[in-house]
Parts: sequence; structure tokens; C-alpha cells
Amino acid sequence: MVKTQLLVFIAFLTALVLLAGSKVSAQAGNVITVKANQVKASIKPTMYGIFFEDINFGADGGLYAELIKNRSFEFYNPLMGWTEVAQNGGKGKIFFVNVGGKSPKNTRHAHITVDAAIGAFGFANEGYRGIGVKQNGKYDFSLFARKGKEGNVTCKLELISSKGEKLGEATLGGFTDEWSKYATTLTSSGTDEKAHLNVLFTGKGIIDIDMLSLFPADTWKNRKNGLRSDLVQKLADLKPGFLRFPGGCIVEGHELESRYQWKYTVGPVENRTPAINRWNTEFKHRVTADYYQSFGLGFFEYFQLAEDIGAEPLPILNCGMACQFNSGEVAPLDQLDPYIKDAVDLIEFANGPATSTWGKVRADMGHPEPFKLKLLGVGNEQWDTQYIERYKEFAKVLKQKYPDVQLISAAGPAPDGATFEYAWKELKALNADIIDEHYYANPEWFLKNAKRYDNYDRQGPKVFAGEYAAQSVRTTSPENKNTWGCAIAEAAFMTGLERNADVVSMASYAPLFAHVEGWQWTPDLIWFDNLRSYGTPNYYVQKMYSNNKGTVVVPVSLNDQVIAGTDSLYATGSIDRSTNELILKLVNTSGKAQNRSIAVDGVKSLKGRARLTVLQSNNLDALNTLDSPAAVSPVEKEMAINNRKFSIPLAPYSFTVMRIKI
Repeated sequence: MVKTQLLVFIAFLTALVLLAGSKVSAQAGNVITVKANQVKASIKPTMYGIFFEDINFGADGGLYAELIKNRSFEFYNPLMGWTEVAQNGGKGKIFFVNVGGKSPKNTRHAHITVDAAIGAFGFANEGYRGIGVKQNGKYDFSLFARKGKEGNVTCKLELISSKGEKLGEATLGGFTDEWSKYATTLTSSGTDEKAHLNVLFTGKGIIDIDMLSLFPADTWKNRKNGLRSDLVQKLADLKPGFLRFPGGCIVEGHELESRYQWKYTVGPVENRTPAINRWNTEFKHRVTADYYQSFGLGFFEYFQLAEDIGAEPLPILNCGMACQFNSGEVAPLDQLDPYIKDAVDLIEFANGPATSTWGKVRADMGHPEPFKLKLLGVGNEQWDTQYIERYKEFAKVLKQKYPDVQLISAAGPAPDGATFEYAWKELKALNADIIDEHYYANPEWFLKNAKRYDNYDRQGPKVFAGEYAAQSVRTTSPENKNTWGCAIAEAAFMTGLERNADVVSMASYAPLFAHVEGWQWTPDLIWFDNLRSYGTPNYYVQKMYSNNKGTVVVPVSLNDQVIAGTDSLYATGSIDRSTNELILKLVNTSGKAQNRSIAVDGVKSLKGRARLTVLQSNNLDALNTLDSPAAVSPVEKEMAINNRKFSIPLAPYSFTVMRIKI
């Protein structure tokens, strides 16, 4: 009996020991380990940047602050955007002359016969889905004009509200029979998102007019004919490492004749050649026949914008291939010289001395110092043998003439498949600098691919994740939304980009901008109307990464494994050597709160106030809107850290960035 009782007691003690051991083991297995003294990779300053494309009225009607649509009458219908107006018995006729107005590159101008000894005659401009004006705002108007030899007319300008009320007015006169520029300023007495502008004439006579323009005085850096300040501010707040421009598919054109040509976009704005925007009829569900490119936002302005917001400029040029989804037209290999020369000349425009041919063009535009271009894209998302053959010709010339400029090459429009594999094989053999990968997919794809780059060749070309966005419905669907579910999936995926910063050197969400009434593609990072704008949940994910990227990656693991879906968690860590801070990014994609233990190895101590930035919503379908721009937006918190081991609460469906001094 005693022996039996002893054996039972020993068995009981053994069970207690095993149970305690299992609990210790389970607790140890729940600890996230950060090895702060082990540098895994350097994070390039270009890691997180901006992809700009003139889609969704992102340039004209958006970033470019011009308020008059079809300002030089170059649309296929010269009166598109304009409506004839006769007031109080005034009469007249409008013809369009196609022999060159102020500029031979803008071939049309309006020829107006005015018979308005009483009343007035002219036309009204509707702007881009209306003209947005603010109370007490000042608006600079200008036009080029010349009068006929007989008679005399005066120009009367009126800002008219959506209710028909006059918000502001001004007059211009003293026209001569030589083309000259005339300017004045209107002040608005009210705020209206959908005002319009009347350009009227009084008196009797003939007047020719061209290049009419209306800009808010309040532009970015108060530059004349500049950029919309609230939209640029949102870009500056991202602290981007690079600015990619002008696209995208906009670079390619439906056919080569309609491709984007940067030389048409520099010099005086009145000498720039407008063009149809390729997105105006691309999608049957969003046909926008009035979508053109004035090129008031041209390559000089892109370079200047990049400089303003501290980003490396990354221009993308046509490689002798039109869009392969459209015509698939290519320039013969023995006729690539003009395309390659465009690339050579662009580098001179950006980097050449003011005494060089294209450097002088830059200097004459107000920037004698070089822009210090270091990156250049050859083609957009082309694929197959046609692209590789043409890339070789570009690389041969550019690498010989400008070896310090890194070239971005294309891996096609998909993140896998035969053409993707072919591109990587060929470009790797060519020792390509950086290969551009694109992925538009459902949120599940992004969650599953957080380890995508873990096993990429560390000695091969670097990766530019040049276009990506989670699609809530399906790619190209007009029903796609910028939901929190999409944004948190992107946040999880981006832990894998940062963890593999020795492979991925650049990344950018796409597209960037969308007018709420003029879009063709959704989702998009920033939405706006004529007066307001807001960042989506996806925007705040990008901002939290780019504002907290650090300088080197350090390992973050759970049971010696990277954290990429374990317990619905995703994580990455970095050190910011400029501030001596540890930065942890933690994504909880589950609907349950988690309290995670973290142990930081390799530091002497870890004490102080940790700064937490938390982006969270319990609703994966949550959206931001113009009326609720901060529905899903970051919240700043602090927590005390007293030891190298501590716990951090992770809310359901949350993305948390933690910074603490080490």
C-alpha cells in the first residue's frame, strides 16, 4: 500500500513538472524575438516612394492647378468645355482658326466677332467637373489676344456660382493688333465646388484669343501656374524616397504616335503640344471623352516636384513599344535611335550643365543647377522578346554614356507566369540594375505572398515593386473600393518588402490620385474633388511605412521563424541609426486582440516611453470619404518600457508601428 501510494505521488509530481514545463515552453514559443544587434540588410532611402500617372484626372483637373479645361481649344471639338453666352442683347460669332495662334504648337485659336454695343457676348468654361473657388480666394486669369484693325472690344470676366450668383468679376482691355499676354486677378466672394467662368466681350470688333488660363493664387510654394497645394502636401507628408512619373501605361500610348514624348512637355507652357489622354476611352464603363493632357504639368515640373518633396526623380520613357494590351505596335530595331536619343537627351536635360543644349532648356525654365538624376526607367511593363531586344539597345548606349544612372527594366504586367520568368532570366543575364514587378490582386494574394522575396537571389538584380494594390472585387472592376481589408493586407505584405530590403530597393502603390467624378480606375491612394481631398486607409499604411522605414533591417522572429502569417501576425523590424531607435511594425490580421510578449536581444537596456502609431478598424469594409476623411486614420499613443522584455497589445485588425530609443 505504501509503495503504491509512493508511486502515485511520484507520478503526480512528474505530471506537475511536465505541465509546468509545457507551460514554460508554450510561453517561450509565444515570445517575439528581436535581434537588434544583427543587421540583416540596409534600407535604401528610396525604399518607399510615389508612383504618379496621369489617370483619373490626376494631372489636369487634379495636381496641376489650372481651372480652365481646353484652354487652347485643342480638343477634337474646340468648344468642348465651353458654351456660347450672349447677355442682354449682345451678339457675335465664334470661329476656330487652325493656322497657329500664339504658338505654332497650339495650332488653333478662337476668332470672335463681337457685336455688343449693349450687353455682352462670349463663352463660359465649365472647368473640370466644375471650378472650385474659395471665399476670399484670389484667382489669376490670363490670355493671349490680338484685336482686329477696326473696332474695339473689352473683356469682361465673371465667376458664377452653381446657383447662378456672381462671385467675382474683372475686366481686361487695351488689346493691340499683335499677339500679347494680358492678365488680371479675380477675388471670389464665396465658396463653391462647381462654379464656372464667363469670358465675355463688350463693344464691336474682332478679337483673336488663345491660351486662356485661371489659377488659384494659393498654389504649392505660391508658384505662378503651379500645383494644387493640398494634394502636394499629402505627397510631402509621405516623405517619399522617389517620385516615378509620368506613368504607367500613359508612357506607351495606344500606338507609338500617341506615346508620351517628354520634349513636348518642357519650355513655355504656351509652346507645349497638348495630346489626347489614353485613358479617355480605355474603359467602356468610364468613358471620358474630355480627358486630354495640356502638359502644363511636364517633365520640368515633375523634376521640380521631386526636389520639393525630397524624392529621387524616376522618369519612365517609351522604349519603342506601344501598349501591348492595345495595338502592340513596335518600332523596328534599326529605327530605335530617336527613342534612345530621347533618353540620352533627358539625362542631359536633368543633369547637364546650363551650357549644354538640353541643360540650357532647363536653366531657361528657372533651374540652372542639375536635378541630379540617378534612376531612369526603360519602358513601362512590357514583356517578351520584343522588350528584351529593345532594352538591350537602350542599355548598350546608356550604360556606356551614363554608367552612374541606374536603369529600371520591366518584368511585364503579372507577378508570375511564363513571360515573367522569361524576363527575369534574360534581364538577370544582362546584369540589369533593377527589375520592376507589378501586382494587382485580391487581399488574400497579398497575405499569402508576404514571404515572396525571402528566397530571391541576393546577388541578382534588385526589385522595384513598382505598381501594387489589393483589389476588393477584381482587377479593373469599377466596384473596387479602398477598404481597410485591402489596406491591412498591403500592410502585411509590406513587412516582407522591408524584411527583404537587400532585394527590394523600391516600392510604390498605384495609382496615386483620383477625382471623385472623373476617375477611370479604382482603387487609388488619394481621392479629391475640386476643393477637398483625403487619404485612404491605404495612404496611411504607406505613410506609416515611409515615415518609419529606418536605416537597417534587424531580424524579428517567432520560434526562429519569420513572422508572416503565424497566428495571423506579420512583423518586421529596423533600426534608425540617425535617431538610435528600434522600429517594430506589427500587423494583426485577425479579428481578435492579441497581447504579444517581445524580447529584444543585443541591447544593453531598453527603457523609456515607446511611441506607438496604430491604424485600426473592426470593420474590414471601412472606407474614408470626403465627408469622413479620418474614419480609418492613425492614432498616436505612448507606453512605458522598463525592460528588454515587454508586452504590447495588438488590437483586432490593426497595424502598429512602435519606436523606442535603444
